[in-house]
This record gives sequence, structure tokens and C-alpha cells, in this order.
Amino acid sequence: MSTAGLLAPLTGELDKIAPSFRINGSQIRVLQSPAEFYETLKAKILAAERRIFLSTLYIGKSEKELIATLQQALRAKPGLKLSILTDALRGTREAPQPSCASLLAPLVDEFGPERVEIRMYHTPNLTGLRKKYVPRRINEGWGLQHMKLYGFDDEIILSGANLSTDYFTNRQDRYHLFSSKDVTEYFSSLQSAVSSLSFLVRPSKSPAGFELVWPDDNSAPSPLENPRQFIQESTALLSGLISPRMAPLTAHDATPPEKRDTSVYLLAQFSQLLSPDTSTELPAVTHILKTLSQPRYAGSSWTFTAGYFNPAPSLTQLLLSTASQRGTVITASPEANGFYKSPGVSGLLPDAYTLLARRFLRAVHHHGRDSVVALREWRRGTVGQPGGWTYHAKGLWVTLPSATAANSGRGSGSTNEKEGRGENPSITLIGSSNYTKRSYSLDLEANALIVTENEELRRRLGEEQRWLMEPHSAAVTRDDLARPERRVGLKVRVAMLIVQLLGGAL
Repeated sequence: MSTAGLLAPLTGELDKIAPSFRINGSQIRVLQSPAEFYETLKAKILAAERRIFLSTLYIGKSEKELIATLQQALRAKPGLKLSILTDALRGTREAPQPSCASLLAPLVDEFGPERVEIRMYHTPNLTGLRKKYVPRRINEGWGLQHMKLYGFDDEIILSGANLSTDYFTNRQDRYHLFSSKDVTEYFSSLQSAVSSLSFLVRPSKSPAGFELVWPDDNSAPSPLENPRQFIQESTALLSGLISPRMAPLTAHDATPPEKRDTSVYLLAQFSQLLSPDTSTELPAVTHILKTLSQPRYAGSSWTFTAGYFNPAPSLTQLLLSTASQRGTVITASPEANGFYKSPGVSGLLPDAYTLLARRFLRAVHHHGRDSVVALREWRRGTVGQPGGWTYHAKGLWVTLPSATAANSGRGSGSTNEKEGRGENPSITLIGSSNYTKRSYSLDLEANALIVTENEELRRRLGEEQRWLMEPHSAAVTRDDLARPERRVGLKVRVAMLIVQLLGGAL
């Protein structure tokens, strides 16, 4: 069976789940390193003529070079407009000390609200007494604006990276640059919709340097004043936007139809804003993994990565139920976890993820998949020490069986086939999601699912998959995690239980 024949059962159902566009594979550029991401980000900001829109969890409070780059672009081009969306809890956590909000507010002061709009989204799940008494350091457990969308005119970078120094220097993530007006316009509309459900940041002479206001023309009442009506109005606004019927209304791509060899499905997980929940990411991922459980995909392989390894239970079950001949999970080692040796409760998180990794390997063994599914930990030095990196990459790659294997129902074919078509992914998922229970119930996520027949793009996706795996990751077994130095103490288990009981999630 051809690659197209193997893709058809996947795309047929995906077309019913989420909006998509057909583009050419050459319109997607895969970036490799934090430095390349940062340099590309700055270059695209300076080249923008009409608009810059940035969605992120936060912008680091000391990112003066990034702010200077935005100022340079805005000063040089009076017609250029800037829109930034971050999370209110993370963006104001340090206030009245310097914060993300106080860093961004002066842009409004200099260029005016008609050119610069700063928005901060606040979850409707944290209100009243809960908001008053839950400490700032852990209040993010009730939901965040987590999308990572970096748009410039008709191009956009999708990533899992936030905008701070570590993500620009020594924190490994993934970054795809889409040169597509269709894809960019869609995610711009998504950001605009969420911005209309968010607080506006205004400069202020208060000690904090800013104020958050809820404009009268927002699309819903404040989530802090009327969370129930906020969700009702949000549902009305967003459900149509993430519907598969939306895409044809915004098609602009000039690529000739015969050269469109790649589908980009535009996924959103907005569970906390939708009642009923019509989010598209979890259904799309579920469909892909269920399809891989069919015998004709027995020669396939998959790689799944998440820096914070805590996949939703349904995903663990689906990953272990595929018919694939090989499955690889890459996650951060404790020494590459961003919370390694951090103060307070968050310092317990690396051990908590170790406990979750042990449970995953136990499930692998229970399913009899020890020889098929491998867990690898990524480490490049040690966090906090010279040369130490953290790992924050997340995503999924699927490599389909070769034509020979698909027709025979056996493995992945000959050595030549392995070195050719069969070794490079045809499917990948890129974006902000951590694929956790929290991602599927609490946070706002945006992702792109790429399904391609383009050989050059498949080669680049294969390279991306390999450079995340080598040379900085190593296989970890149940025996490794049973060693005394990897055992998890009672206080970690208690901390995990408290977070769950309070309604948050890792």
C-alpha cells in the first residue's frame, strides 16, 4: 500500500475533527536550537511590515533585548501593529516587583493603544476564596494561557517555547516556521478571540507600573465576576472558530493545488472555555493512535516527547495499544527538569515526574510491551551548573510502514527501505500542549498536526526526531528507576496528592 493509502484513513477522519489547509512541504521550516529560534524571532520582528502577534505563557521580566527589538520595529514602521497575549497569573506573579506586565506596559505608553495591545488571560477556575488564599507560586495549577504563537505578517512560528532567556539559550524545545498566510491568519484569529476574553494591560503610575482592566467591549463578562456567564459567552465565540467548517472561509494560499502535498490541521484545546467541550486536540491525537492499533500499521513506529512527562491516562493506554513495532518516549531527566532544586513545593516536581515515569514503565510491562516501547531521559549537563540545559520539547512523530511492510503485514521492510522512505515521519504534532490531564482540562493550548507526503519535509522531521534523541538521551529501565538514588520519598507523594485534591494538576 502507498503512503497516500496509509494516510487516507487518518486524514479522512481528521477532516471531520479540525480545520485544515493544504500547503507545500517547503513552506515549513524546522528550527533546531534555542539560539536559532531567538535569532529567527528577532529577524522576523524587524522584517514585519503590518503586524506582529505573540501568544505566550509569559515574557521574561528581564528580556530587554527582545523589547528593544520590538521598539525598533515599531519606530521604523508607523503602520506596524503589535498584539501580545500572555497569562495573567504568570504575567503578574512578581508584582509590584518587576514582572512581565510591567515590562510590557511601557510599549503602550510609547506607541499608544491603537498600535500596541497587551492582553492577559485569567482562568475562570480561580476565583473567590480560592484565588485569595492559594499561594501565587502554585495558583497556576488551575489553568493558564499556554499557547505559543509567534506571528509576523503572513508567517508564524509554532513552538512550546516561552519568551525568556533560557528558551533562547539553553532550554531545548521545538520550533516550526510556517510561511503560509492561511495558517498564520487562522492562528491570528484564534489569538484575537482569546484576547477579547482577556484583561487589557494599561500603563499606571502605581508601584506595579501597570493595571489590568476589563474593557466594556470584551466578548464576555470578567471571569472573576461571573465565571459561569464568561464560559457561556466564550463557548459561543470559540466553538465556531475551531470547527472544521471554519478553514474554507479563510483560504488565501496561492500555492498551486497540484503542489499542495502537506495538510496542516489546526488544533485547539480550550476545555475550560467550552461547554460542552468541543476542543480538537485530544480527539485528533486519539484518532491517530487508535488508527495505529490496526494490523496494517504494524510496521509503523512512533516517538512521543514531553519535558514534563505526565501523559493523560487515556494517551498512555493508546500509546501502549498501537500495533507499532517500535515506540520511543523522550522526557527530561531530573537534572534537565526546569524545577530541579528550585525552592519550595516546585522543587519536588522532578521527583514527582520520576514517580510518573516509573508508573509508565510499569504499565509498559503490564501490557507486555517491554521489547517494543522504550523510555529515554534527555540530559545535557545539570541545571544550574555551567553548560547545563533543560529539556522542554513536546510532540509526536509517526513513521508509517514501508509499502512492502504494509502489504505483507510484517515489520518495516529491508535495510534499504529503512534507510529510505520508512525511516522518516509522515506525521508530526507541534505546539504548546504537554499532553497531560492539565492540558486537556485546564490550560489553553494551540497545536498544528502536520501530515505530509513531501519527501524533503519528511527528511527534516526525521532529523528533528534524531537530534532530540542523540546524543543527549539514554534509555532508562524499571531497574534504573528502582535504584536507591532514584527512589521517591513520601513527601513527594503527599505533595502530588495535595495538588490533585485542591483541583490542580501537574
